[in-house]
Amino acid sequence: MMSDTVWTSLRQMIVLRYDTIRARLTRSLGSRELAEEVLQETYLRLQRSDAAGVVRQPESYIFRVALNLATDQRREERRRASRAEVLATLRHQDGPPDLSREMEARSDVEALKTVLAQMPSRRRAILIAARVDGMSHEAIAKRFNISRTMVQKELRQAVRHCAERLRKNDEPR
Repeated sequence: MMSDTVWTSLRQMIVLRYDTIRARLTRSLGSRELAEEVLQETYLRLQRSDAAGVVRQPESYIFRVALNLATDQRREERRRASRAEVLATLRHQDGPPDLSREMEARSDVEALKTVLAQMPSRRRAILIAARVDGMSHEAIAKRFNISRTMVQKELRQAVRHCAERLRKNDEPR
């Protein structure tokens, strides 16, 4: 099992060169805690059984995996902050919600449900996984057995579809 040997040797490299890799990640990420966290996640990600090609520069490979994980984690934190800001804004609206705003909001939700129903099922599921469930592109790619690039393409098309259809719904008749 050649691939098992590659993954095992990469995990061993993390153990043997932990301090060096962590120091390099700390410099790049600006946080020792984040460096330790993504290095641990990297180790777990290398617990794989699929086929692996030749890794010519194992330490660089490990470093790149860890940086990608840190990038995904920071994106997720920004998404969560954005949701929290929206909720805080909604809570601080002037006065109690009135009937007209509530009716308009319900109408908007119904319009969005209609637009989502017109979308191909995989694209709709990817959009919901990313925007509602807050999943990373990598996790979505694994769930649907597609590449991260395909996830990004599907999301762009889904957002474009929703924007176009909702804009048409808002146009005066």
